[in-house]
Amino acid sequence: MGKYGEVAITAVGMIGSKIAIDPVEAWRLAALKVFPNSESSRKKGCPKSTFLGLCENGYIVNVAAGSYTRSEKNKEYAVKALDLLADNSELALDKNKLWKKVMNGVEKKQNGQMDVVTALWNNGMIDKSNGAI
Repeated sequence: MGKYGEVAITAVGMIGSKIAIDPVEAWRLAALKVFPNSESSRKKGCPKSTFLGLCENGYIVNVAAGSYTRSEKNKEYAVKALDLLADNSELALDKNKLWKKVMNGVEKKQNGQMDVVTALWNNGMIDKSNGAI
C-alpha cells in the first residue's frame, strides 16, 4: 500500500473513532499525519477526490453519503474500479492493471487514485451492502 492508501485508511479510522466528523476533515488530518513535511503531498487533488467521491456515494463503511467533492472524473474512476473489483477482486493486487482496465484504452497516468481504492478494498472498508457494487 502506498502513502495515499495509508491516508485513506487513516481517514476512515478517524471518522470511525470520531476524531473527525466528516470525510473532508478526516482526509486533511490523515494527510497531515502521513505527510507532515510535505504540503504539496497533503494537497494533492486526485487521491483526495477519489476518496471523497467514494464517500459521497456511500461506498465507505461508517461514512454517510453526502456532498464532499466537485471532482467528477476521479469519482468516476473510483466507481469504475469498484465495479471491476466486484467482478475480479484479484485486480486489487495490481494497481497498474486495475488502472488500465478503468481507463479502457485511454492513455492517462494514474495519480494515486488506485492506491486509495485498493487500500480501502483490501482493508475491508468498502461498503458492499448498498447494492451498487
